[in-house]
Amino acid sequence: MASVRVVLSGGPVRLPESARVQEVNDLTEKVKIVFASGYEHFADSGEMAEIDGDRLPVFEWCGRTMMAE
Repeated sequence: MASVRVVLSGGPVRLPESARVQEVNDLTEKVKIVFASGYEHFADSGEMAEIDGDRLPVFEWCGRTMMAE
């Protein structure tokens, strides 16, 4: 399956804009990114947003987990 670009919405205010567009292989899977000693989780919201002239699926922040020590 080809990767798809998605845009991440919500979550930590300090999450850099450069991290808000991600490549995913499966739109049914949550996106998990490392940020500030933890993982931020995002799930498909069913919405679309226009980013740089492209319509991308929006993944909304749905939670945070801490890294195990």
